[in-house]
Amino acid sequence: MNQYIAAIDQGTTSSRCIIFDHDGRVVSVAQKEHRQIFPQAGWVEHDPEELWLNTREVGAAALAKADLRRKDIAAIGITNQRETTIVWDRTTGEPVYNAIVWQDTRTDRLVERLAGDDGPERYRATTGLPLSTYFSGPKVRWILDNVDGAREKAEAGRLAFGTVDTWILWHLTGGRGQDGNPPGVHITDVTNASRTMLMDLETLQWDPQICEDFGIPMSMLPEIRSSSEVYGHARERGPLAGVPVAGILGDQQAATFGQACLSPGEAKNTYGTGNFLLLNTGTTPVHSKHGLLTTVCYRIGDADAVYASKGRSR
Repeated sequence: MNQYIAAIDQGTTSSRCIIFDHDGRVVSVAQKEHRQIFPQAGWVEHDPEELWLNTREVGAAALAKADLRRKDIAAIGITNQRETTIVWDRTTGEPVYNAIVWQDTRTDRLVERLAGDDGPERYRATTGLPLSTYFSGPKVRWILDNVDGAREKAEAGRLAFGTVDTWILWHLTGGRGQDGNPPGVHITDVTNASRTMLMDLETLQWDPQICEDFGIPMSMLPEIRSSSEVYGHARERGPLAGVPVAGILGDQQAATFGQACLSPGEAKNTYGTGNFLLLNTGTTPVHSKHGLLTTVCYRIGDADAVYASKGRSR
């Protein structure tokens, strides 16, 4: 009988796999740091291939430490650094550029141009977010504008975009597909999608007008799903082969859910790369007049999405 859950935590500085037993106790942890790449002032990158290889390595190590096999694992959950942006070729599986990390500020001038006369609040009513270098949408646009051949490939439907959850899930469930096997699933959850600046908070779908304004072909975008459902199964080769992948939550939303902030008015504060406060606001998005961000907190299956207000400091 499957008695354990594997949680993959792909964060800003390292990748971890934690194995939990049926009672929620930690039975094994494996962790590995990855390189921080700084091409110039204000630019922060990661190697997407390194993120995936490290994720595989810590998954195998966590199982070995607990003397477990894949048949002992009931499901895999993923949590991740959220706004970090990866664009890759669907056919080859190769990234067209390094992952641009959420901390990166290279899109500052692009953000100013997108704001136009409306200013940074241009899309807040739809997305809950001000225009900022922090979010994924401008990063995708930068890649399309600055990587040779990227826009042409994107317009032809050859490129895929994803935050780190999508990149890891795509690889876990098959990648580019080999030996007659289908490719991996191209999916994200509502919490990560809400941090791209491309999703409508009300419909929980990509907003065509914003994508057009940003110059991002919608064919690049993953399907948006809930935070708790079976998205697919780990591919046939690998330490967790055949195990269903059944949960995705962006890191701060995962911490909020893990701290059981499940009722409106409950909040968590966590400390890591920054200091992050999230407040559960219930099933209706609340738009702050005092600088807080509006985001999706979680969505369980077909239930209504639960929203949050978010503040941070560094």
